[in-house]
Amino acid sequence: MKQLCIVSNFEDRAASISRQLDGMFAVQTLSVNEFATEKPRAFTVVDVDLNDAINAGQLRYWLQQRPKESRAIFVVDRGSRVQTVRAYSIGATDIVRRPIRYEELLCKLLGERESRFGESPTSSFDLSDGITAGISALEHIFLAANSGAVLNPQLIAAAGEALVLQIETYGFADWVQAVRVHHSQTYQHCLLVCGAAAAFAQQLCFNQADRRRVAIAALLHDIGKARVPISILEKPSQLDDDEMAAMKRHPEYGYEALRTIDGIQSELLDMVLHHHEYLDGSGYPHGLQASEISDLTRIVTIADIFGALIERRPYKAPLAGSTAYQVLLDMNRKLDRDLVRAFHPLSRVQFA
Repeated sequence: MKQLCIVSNFEDRAASISRQLDGMFAVQTLSVNEFATEKPRAFTVVDVDLNDAINAGQLRYWLQQRPKESRAIFVVDRGSRVQTVRAYSIGATDIVRRPIRYEELLCKLLGERESRFGESPTSSFDLSDGITAGISALEHIFLAANSGAVLNPQLIAAAGEALVLQIETYGFADWVQAVRVHHSQTYQHCLLVCGAAAAFAQQLCFNQADRRRVAIAALLHDIGKARVPISILEKPSQLDDDEMAAMKRHPEYGYEALRTIDGIQSELLDMVLHHHEYLDGSGYPHGLQASEISDLTRIVTIADIFGALIERRPYKAPLAGSTAYQVLLDMNRKLDRDLVRAFHPLSRVQFA
């Protein structure tokens, strides 16, 4: 039987979680004063006070020792982006929100197929340091855009560096495999684009500083989606015309969210505003053409399109890399042809 540990400083809630999972796991419950004396299990549920800095530091260190491919599910308050950011920064591989729906918790622990059909998941789960940093940065970016909170350039720069290192160490295919298990369509897409952009910068033989710049650009490119209703962002079917019109406002929302923040370079603002522009003038929001579109924007646009095509969505299967690349080719003069040709090697990577 699978071994699961519940770490909690809420006795009643821990007992409730244990009762629901008993029979599917061999459950051990530990208080915040006990967990450090035990080794982390392959499966962990954490329900603690995330405002406690001491607990956070101890948990982060403890979870770093957990087995490879293990899962740590944190329980957070519904609607609290701050708690979500802290959970991922401590070491969460995923979150569930209060009040807990136990079917959802089981899916997060086991994967949807295994939790429903008793089968092993069809793909491995490896939430690397790069992806953890990327999720944490995206949570922070979306929180800042939503609430007007101050954006932390150091956090975003550190995530960009971690993304680049992850791609260089393990490659684009492993990145895609790990990202595809993420439950949020929005974050899944952003992380796929980040990986594609970082891998593309490597393919173009950019130096380390420029690779980080491209990765940071990809992290920021969809910040405006924080101001698009979640019912549109996470809709499990294609958008209608009105919903698509609302979605198309996200480049302008992103620009407005970033333009008054110190330390955000003008080229990043330009990219956020114009990453849906095409060289033939058919893009939005300003219908720019050719020389009006920067090189950085052209790179992120290609990564953005490719990431969307290989993404898993409820209403469509992901395209194979070769098929997605053909879509890029078929866009003809909309995209930079030289850059599209340079992207070709990445499209030949096999994604299971």
